[in-house]
Amino acid sequence: MHNAECSITTRSPEETAAVAESLGRQLQGGEVLALIGDLGAGKTCFVQGLAVGLEIPDEAYVRSPTFSLIEEYDGRLPVYHLDLYRLSEEDELEAIGWRDCLDGESVVAVEWADQLRGYLPNRYIEIRLSIRSPEERELKFVAYGDPPVWWEGWRTTLLRKD
Repeated sequence: MHNAECSITTRSPEETAAVAESLGRQLQGGEVLALIGDLGAGKTCFVQGLAVGLEIPDEAYVRSPTFSLIEEYDGRLPVYHLDLYRLSEEDELEAIGWRDCLDGESVVAVEWADQLRGYLPNRYIEIRLSIRSPEERELKFVAYGDPPVWWEGWRTTLLRKD
């Protein structure tokens, strides 16, 4: 494992959300988070924790935008939350304004990011959620391109928790 990746096992939805919250507190804007995992792996739970770390007000109630495909939230940073589960063709990415989300200031969290294939930017963080048991999840983080400046400190803190 090199410095641009790390894994942690969580043992409850609350632990998954807490890891995401810690990540959300580090984000500085411009990050793209590519969430990948089976149905029920905790992608939406992760984004809800991320929202807490990004100081999105509770009344915004972050839920998966399965039918709208994209939601926008205002917190400490602007956040775009995409759910590409129902994406039927790549042309729909252009129709929902995928490229507009990549403004360099907003945080972009994409559920079912494996649907993006060649559309991801050069720098992004892949978050792969794997079901280990009904309660346990393995979260694997990989920073593609140059890791963000906060990456190493966050990774070190995260690994100490596991």
